[in-house]
Amino acid sequence: MKNRIVMSAMTRNFSPDHVATEKTVKYYEARAAGGAALILTEGVIVHSTADGYVDVPHIQTPEQAHSWRPVVDAVHRAGAKIFCQLWHCGRISHSDFTGGVPPVSSTHQAAAGMNRQNGKPFGTPRALGAEEMPDIYGMFANSARLALDAGFDGVQVHMGHGYLVDQFFDARVNDRKDRYGGTVENRCRFALELLECVLAAVPKEKVMARISPSRDMGGIYDWPDLEEMIEHLIPTFDGMGLRMLDISCAAADYFATSGRVVRMARPLWPACLIGGASLTQGQAEGEVENGLLDLVTWGRSFIANPDFGARLADGRPVKEFDRAMLAELI
Repeated sequence: MKNRIVMSAMTRNFSPDHVATEKTVKYYEARAAGGAALILTEGVIVHSTADGYVDVPHIQTPEQAHSWRPVVDAVHRAGAKIFCQLWHCGRISHSDFTGGVPPVSSTHQAAAGMNRQNGKPFGTPRALGAEEMPDIYGMFANSARLALDAGFDGVQVHMGHGYLVDQFFDARVNDRKDRYGGTVENRCRFALELLECVLAAVPKEKVMARISPSRDMGGIYDWPDLEEMIEHLIPTFDGMGLRMLDISCAAADYFATSGRVVRMARPLWPACLIGGASLTQGQAEGEVENGLLDLVTWGRSFIANPDFGARLADGRPVKEFDRAMLAELI
């Protein structure tokens, strides 16, 4: 890689037909040419029943995967790597997005609040039966194979931000009484079985996992049993052969959220550790120099500045993100 700068995954709603478009090509090509060494794509839905957003891409069929080939080729020509983020929304959805069937989750309880995608309350989910879980794992494995066939350098399994896998991790959500709920080991089981299936389907060195044990949700929101969860999950990831881990906090204060988790995880994790979110250049360099992070993610800075990586290298001013920028092509 040409540097340690990573463009984080951000939903952009560029895909009315659930495929990558010319707009997608231009968007990622500009960031690769602008200094990102690694791009994590927006979340790409692993199955039509896993959707929960307006106009987001899917990677369930060879045709959907093939639509990404021009994106991958453009990013590679610009000297960057690109991973496909594999996404299942779970209960953060509504039957409007899942083909009329109830969304699935660890629980029967609906998420609180309104779904900004359709202006309705989140749909009431159906708790997955243990016998159904291999079907979900198979969706991720299928999408991982398709992504590599399309030329992606790897895949990121999205296990964070309140989506399906995180709905098993989080004891506030996971109210199960079976072997997938209750104890720390049980709440981690779904994620570990899923990851095992993906690692068996594609080369292990091409798989990354994303978790978000601490984030800002109108205040600091940590997994219950946070330290015990990290002490169980991280060494198990290592033992399974996972070699890339993204500890994400999205639009939050890194040092108050994922930076704390990085400091718990680093002594337990000998491989590539990724994190960041809105750090200054000096803060990012400090995390790398202190051995805490290997690669640093930025999100909104790359929306505001397609050439963000080059601006860091040159010492040029960086434009601040404004939500109005979301309506722009690049």
